[in-house]
Amino acid sequence: MKKVLKTLVTLGTTSLLLAACSQSDNASASKDAKKIGILQYVEHESLTAARKGFEKGLAAEGYKDGKDITIAYENAQGDQANLQSISEKLVSDNDLVLGIATPAAQSLVTTTSDTPILFTAVTDPVSAKLVKSMKNPGGLATGTSDMSPIDEQVKLVQEVLPDAETVGIMYTTSERNSEVQVEEAEKLFKKAGIKVETKGISSTNDVQDTAKSLMKDVDVLFVPTDNIIASSVTLLGDLSKETKVPVVGGSADMVESGVLFSYGPDYEKLGEQTAKLAVKVLEGEDVSKLSAEYPDALNVVVNEEMADTLGVDVSSIKEK
Repeated sequence: MKKVLKTLVTLGTTSLLLAACSQSDNASASKDAKKIGILQYVEHESLTAARKGFEKGLAAEGYKDGKDITIAYENAQGDQANLQSISEKLVSDNDLVLGIATPAAQSLVTTTSDTPILFTAVTDPVSAKLVKSMKNPGGLATGTSDMSPIDEQVKLVQEVLPDAETVGIMYTTSERNSEVQVEEAEKLFKKAGIKVETKGISSTNDVQDTAKSLMKDVDVLFVPTDNIIASSVTLLGDLSKETKVPVVGGSADMVESGVLFSYGPDYEKLGEQTAKLAVKVLEGEDVSKLSAEYPDALNVVVNEEMADTLGVDVSSIKEK
C-alpha cells in the first residue's frame, strides 16, 4: 500500500466523476430555492474536491441542494470549445455561478453582464482579469485563489535534493494560472543557483514526450498546480520511476500518483471557504465588494513509496 505523509492535514481520497454533466434532483426543492450553476474545467481530484467542498460548505450554512438551493453541475472536460456554450447556459439559468479553475472562471466572466460569479482553484485572479484586486474585486466575480507557496517549494527542493543542479519545469501554455507559478519558480530557482529548463505543452497529448525530453537533461522536474498536467499525472509517476528523476510541486492529489512531494492548498477546504462567500452573495451582499481570498489551509504531502524507489531521503520534511 502506498504510504503518504501529510504534515498539516490528512489527505483524503476523492472519487472521480466520469460523467461530463451532473444535475441534482430538484423535485423536493422549494419554489423560492436559489439556483446555482457550477462549471468545472476538467476532471481531476483537486478540482472535484473543491466542488465537493463548496457543496459541503453550502450545506453547513443551511443551503442544501434539492431543498434550499438547486445545483446544476457541468464539466467541460478540458475542452475549450465546450466552455462557451456551457457558460451561456449556466449564466442564463441560474442566480449564481461558480467557476472551478481559471479557464472556467474566465469563460463565465466573459459570458455574463449581470449574473454574480464565484471562482475557486484560480491561482492569480488579478492577472486572469477576474478581479481588479484581491481586496476590491470591482466586478461580477470574487472567490478563492489556490496560489501555492512557490518559495517554500523551492526551499524543499534544496533541502531534499541538495545535489540538484538543473530543474526542469513543465506547464500548460494556455493556463494563465500555470504561467504565473512558472515565472515565480524560474526566478527563485535561478536565485538559488539552480539552472532551469522550461518547456510548455498545449494538451495532455504532449505530457509524456515533453516530460521525457526534460528528464534526459535535468535532476528534478517541477510542475505547478496545472489542470492539464494534473489530469494525466500518472504518466509522470511512471516516467519518474523509469528515469529516477523526481517530480515535485503540483497539488496534494498529484502526490498519490507519483509526485515526490507537494506543498499547497487543501482543495476541499478551499471549496468550503468559497461557499462562505457564496452565502454572502445569496443573502444580498454585493459581489463586487467581497474581497477575494487566499487559501486558509495548506498541506505538505510526501510520497514515501516514491522516495524509497528513488532513494531520496525525505526525513527533513518529516521533521517539519
